[in-house]
Amino acid sequence: NTRFEYVAGPKINKSLIILDNNGERVLSKYYDNHFATLKDKTDFEANLFKKTYQTDFEIIACQGLTVCYKSSVDLLFYVIGSSDENELILVSTLNTFFDTVSVIVRKNVEKKAVFDKMDYIILAADELLRKEC
Repeated sequence: NTRFEYVAGPKINKSLIILDNNGERVLSKYYDNHFATLKDKTDFEANLFKKTYQTDFEIIACQGLTVCYKSSVDLLFYVIGSSDENELILVSTLNTFFDTVSVIVRKNVEKKAVFDKMDYIILAADELLRKEC
């Protein structure tokens, strides 16, 4: 008889964030204590927006973290991992989350539709990332 035991690995995703095209928070889910206070989180989000708004890059380094992001109409979607995290995993997580949101809002990925379905989107984010935390 062989027994297999599940051993939790390190947290891959530190946070998942959606900002609007003014840099205001639509959704933020932090899955560790890297940012201890609300001020730390809002400062990070402001810095993130400043570095990513109207740029063509999809992956950046910000405050010692790896950030993957994608824009759609009036929203910016972010998945944040540690600085040594595999970017392909983060991009895959971001694409999966974005595609899930797209299905939830029936391909109408914009701020109003996301707010209207926020409860389902929060559930999707938690289900997608809770296995890693």
